[in-house]
Amino acid sequence: MAEQKYVTWLAGIAFLLVGLTPALGENHGLAMLGTPNLAENFDRFDYTAKAPVRGGRLVEAKIGSFDNLNPFTIRGTTAFDVRELVFESLLARNMNEPFTLYAQLAEQVAVTPDRSKMQIRLNPAARFSDGHPVRAQDVIFSWNSLRSSGRPNHRYYYDKVAQVEKSGDRDIIFSFKGPPYDNELPLIIGLMPILPEHVYQGRDLQASSFDLPVGSGPYMISEVEPGRRIVFRHDPQHWARTLPSLKNRYNFDELIHDYYRDEASAFEAFKAGRVDIWFETDALRWQSGFDFPAALDGRIIQETLPLRTPSGLNAFVLNTRRPLFADPRVRRALDLVFDFEWVNKTLYANAFVRSQSYFGGTDLSATGHPASAGEKALLREAKLSREDLQSSYQAPVSDGSGRDRNNRTLAMNLLSDAGLTITDGFLKNADGQTVEFEILVQRRDHERLALAYQRMLKQVGITSHVRLVDAAQYQRRLQNFDFDVIIYDYYASLSPGNEQTYYWSRDAATTEGSRNYAGITSVAIDRTIAALTAARHYDQFREAARALDRGLMSGHYFIPLFHRPGQWVARWSYIQRPETTPIYGAQIDSWWATPEN
Repeated sequence: MAEQKYVTWLAGIAFLLVGLTPALGENHGLAMLGTPNLAENFDRFDYTAKAPVRGGRLVEAKIGSFDNLNPFTIRGTTAFDVRELVFESLLARNMNEPFTLYAQLAEQVAVTPDRSKMQIRLNPAARFSDGHPVRAQDVIFSWNSLRSSGRPNHRYYYDKVAQVEKSGDRDIIFSFKGPPYDNELPLIIGLMPILPEHVYQGRDLQASSFDLPVGSGPYMISEVEPGRRIVFRHDPQHWARTLPSLKNRYNFDELIHDYYRDEASAFEAFKAGRVDIWFETDALRWQSGFDFPAALDGRIIQETLPLRTPSGLNAFVLNTRRPLFADPRVRRALDLVFDFEWVNKTLYANAFVRSQSYFGGTDLSATGHPASAGEKALLREAKLSREDLQSSYQAPVSDGSGRDRNNRTLAMNLLSDAGLTITDGFLKNADGQTVEFEILVQRRDHERLALAYQRMLKQVGITSHVRLVDAAQYQRRLQNFDFDVIIYDYYASLSPGNEQTYYWSRDAATTEGSRNYAGITSVAIDRTIAALTAARHYDQFREAARALDRGLMSGHYFIPLFHRPGQWVARWSYIQRPETTPIYGAQIDSWWATPEN
């Protein structure tokens, strides 16, 4: 989870619960770190428009394919956005606040000060799309099912709940395992998708399936062409259309996802008017690919929208389960070999910014900040160098020639220290075996980047093979950790929490389907994640985040790549957006189509 961290209840009356703190009666929200920005009687999220047009449709291009409509399994390739559009959670994210959740299926929430218990009261109007009311039993069923049969992250999070009790027709009490109690867990429960028991008690949540999902969300699936197309139709009877957290959102009658084999064919569809909106990731295309009539005459609008979120980590990921990458000296050498300055200039017209930090561009980043005493305590078993403790990771800088001698010499010294030497132009180990590995990609632009890196690796005698595979095979190999090197983009939020366990922990390193693709097994990093979720004050939270950042980047598990200076979005002019862009960037659920569409 982790986008937001406040639990908020917005009923206009006091909600005093047996066994829970009576002080809650005067509060409209419960803050994990700070207080909610919106008043109890807020009308709508402030990044939505006052009077958007309802109706019309939005066609988006998705890359790849899908063979599954069940978002709760790791089997198969699930169609995009099924979880987000069809299912609702107890509480809703506000994308303009990094630490707040607001009422949705739950109209009231109370949490004890020590985070040991949480009680929710369901909104009496809440309904599933088939008309059945959302009951306390559905919440209990959802928790039980996802804890036992859901995705690995579901099983991990929900197993931290000791007991769930129905305390009324609309009331449920969650009791959490501890002490110590997980400070974030009430919010994770708040974001748990709620499934209708009368539908899903007979379904296998582990199975890949084309059974139509049933939830309480704003959309239902009305049409499916397996692997090619999916149509989401707005539920005309959706129960929460005027709820403050959903008001003036989900304005399109239809959301159509057309799937394309690659970005080039999808972009051609956008140019031809078969796709309505385009989120660009290719710097050269953004700078020079919009010279066609519709873009030149204003029918297509190009915008760079601001992002106030961490840069995240787009990187070559080294699978340390492989013996070659288990040695940190080898990993650091591979970082030195990568010439970002040449790549940015030659492939991307200097459009990108080098990534130096998982939380880059925010106060959570360790870059440039000496480690505090608290950070050092968290990272004491990581045995970081003095340089790492003073300024954290600093990406190597080259002369931009693609053949930087200084970095190459440093890389060769590290490889030599690791027992690898060049013989007859090839890097070999002590047994005379040639050092070689595969870079697995699924996109053409990633293939181009990997081929550039392949040429750089050859300069130090390393043989690499770039392999382009389809989306299904790529996903299968990632889930099984069956790769040497991949290119992956780790998203980072302003409120990291338990999901970091799913990304970096020792347990996740051996859990298929997790995102610990690097195979990190660090006691110190596990400790920083625990400190994140235990933090009670922002200073503690920031210290833990910086310690995590420092541990990840200084471990050289990744070869950091780059990020965009903003969000590149192009849209046909009949697609409109609010004036305000939230801190998390474009939120399509608040956009709309003008009547000419």
